[in-house]
Amino acid sequence: MKLHHCVGARSFRPLWALEALDLPYELAMLPFPPRVHAKAYFALNPLGTIPLLEDGGTRMTESAAICEYLAARHGAGGLGVRPEEAEYGRYLNALHFGEATLTFPQTLVLRYGRFEPPERRNPGLVEDYSRWFLSRLKGFGTVLGDRRFVCAGRFTAADISIGYALMLAEFAGLGEQLPDFARTYWEGLKAEPSYARALAAERRAAAAQGVSPVPSPLGG
Repeated sequence: MKLHHCVGARSFRPLWALEALDLPYELAMLPFPPRVHAKAYFALNPLGTIPLLEDGGTRMTESAAICEYLAARHGAGGLGVRPEEAEYGRYLNALHFGEATLTFPQTLVLRYGRFEPPERRNPGLVEDYSRWFLSRLKGFGTVLGDRRFVCAGRFTAADISIGYALMLAEFAGLGEQLPDFARTYWEGLKAEPSYARALAAERRAAAAQGVSPVPSPLGG
């Protein structure tokens, strides 16, 4: 298996999943954004986006879907929730909520607050979508309740999906605005050994391949 990755990008989700599942993989690091700084990458992924997972003849480019795939295809039930389990629906909903609801607004915050040229930046949009993200996150607190993990009483790919959205919030400058429940939940996820292994793998690969170690949401 081969994962194409930028430091701190959405591709951290499948990297974390690979480490959680203890699967063998190759990590190919790219400068961010690859569509600008690594144009040869378009030959592998016509979208020019990160991540790209290659697993035999399978190629996937959506981070939450890759986590779902890895858990189902290679996880032996360990990182996923099986259809016959009571919280299968909760698992799928949380897995995709992390990307579709919690990550999307932050991409606009980053784009129009940091990445666009000064003349195209939009403080009003940044403020609106920061509030949008924090409002949806507050709603997630009701869903999470006092659980350590979002579903099935164990660490799953759904936690990875939501966990990355909280990591991104720190990169986006929203960390101080996270509600207490989110901070507690995120600290618990960071205590998972697979999280530290994923960070270490990222650092080693970036150094070995000559890629900046600065997280891509920070302009690395």
